[in-house]
Amino acid sequence: MSELAARRCKPCEGGIPPLTPAAATQLLAQVSGEWMLTDNAHAIRREFRFRDFYRTMSFVNALAHIANIEDHHPDLEVGYNRCRVTYTTHAIHGLSENDFVCAAKVDLIPLI
Repeated sequence: MSELAARRCKPCEGGIPPLTPAAATQLLAQVSGEWMLTDNAHAIRREFRFRDFYRTMSFVNALAHIANIEDHHPDLEVGYNRCRVTYTTHAIHGLSENDFVCAAKVDLIPLI
C-alpha cells in the first residue's frame, strides 16, 4: 500500500488555497500513471474500462464505499463498460491532498 493510500482525508471546509500545479504534479507521481492532471490543474481524472455493466457497477460501488468512508466524493461518469472518475476539492475550487489520497485508494480496488 502506498503512503498516500494509508492516509485519511482531512476535513476541508474551504479557506485554504488549492495545490499549485507543481505540488499537484509531485503528488500525481505517487498514484497510478493513468491519472491525468486536467489542463487547468484543478482536478485529476482517470478512466476505467470493464468487460460489462456488472463489473462497472461493482467498481462504482467499491469506489462509493471509499468516498463515504473518506467523506470525499468524486464526480463520476458511468456507462455500460466504463467509469470516468474526476477528483477535485469543490470547497477550494481546485486540488487538495484529499484528491490524491482517494485516487491512491481507488488504485487499490481490484479490477475484475
